Amino acid sequence: MSAVPAAPLPASADQAETERAETEQAVGESAGARRPDLGLLLVPPRARTGWQLVPARVLAMCAVELQKLRHDRTELYTRAVQPALWLLIFGETFTKLHAIPTGGIPYLDYLAPGIIAQSAMFIAIFYGIMIIWERDSGVLTKLLVTPTPRAALVTGKAFAAGVKAVIQAVVVVLIAAALGVGMTWNPLRLLGVVVVVLLGSAFFSCLSMTIAGIVLTRDRLMGIGQAITMPLFFGSNALYPVALMPGWLQVISRANPLSYQVDALRGLLIGTPAHLTSDFAVLALATALGITAASALLGRLAK
Repeated sequence: MSAVPAAPLPASADQAETERAETEQAVGESAGARRPDLGLLLVPPRARTGWQLVPARVLAMCAVELQKLRHDRTELYTRAVQPALWLLIFGETFTKLHAIPTGGIPYLDYLAPGIIAQSAMFIAIFYGIMIIWERDSGVLTKLLVTPTPRAALVTGKAFAAGVKAVIQAVVVVLIAAALGVGMTWNPLRLLGVVVVVLLGSAFFSCLSMTIAGIVLTRDRLMGIGQAITMPLFFGSNALYPVALMPGWLQVISRANPLSYQVDALRGLLIGTPAHLTSDFAVLALATALGITAASALLGRLAK
């Protein structure tokens, strides 16, 4: 028997078949669009490495310091005693004596920015003790095996010290304002004060961490820190103008980052003539050099 060819579908049936296929395709595409991409669950996101971690590390260290202060404010109160005594006793006494020429500015006003810089330095100069404690407790070794660069770790710790110093500076500013020191309240100038305190504290904390990387023990670091704090303070323009110093001390003062910090604070807070551009440049350069030196010696502490 010969095969009978199938009769062709009516045109209406062909059209219905085509529409059904298009509908199924559209439904499939919409379902695929709604289907979650499981690749994001199976493949972890690329980890941040290198300098991408610097801002996160800095913020993390600053948050840790703020948490410490929130849980225990004793350090904040006790550290406010010394600058208060400097302003109340030394400042008030020499204001009445008129023994130090300050260009017509009351000596208490002249002294206040120097005491802000001093209190910030005293906080930062012993910050290396924390590094040694972390070495002894094993925390430093764990930090060094992470992908975070050593410079990022040092930068985070340095600016964490700066956070403490800024809080201390706020306390000193309030004390000075209560004593009648004439200071500006311009927000831009106050922001500049914050930057100056951060940079200065970052440098001195890096100096402390560098010394810690050399001496390796807390006792030696304490001794060296106590030996250099007062020379740094008296060898700056915090208490008296540079022009009143002997020639050899003027040379030391011009090489002392604390002098540039005090000069910037005076110019920003009380409006005295200052070299703000060079002050910020020196502080930024000193901080960068301090971070480099501390980073190079950080691994020595972990050995």
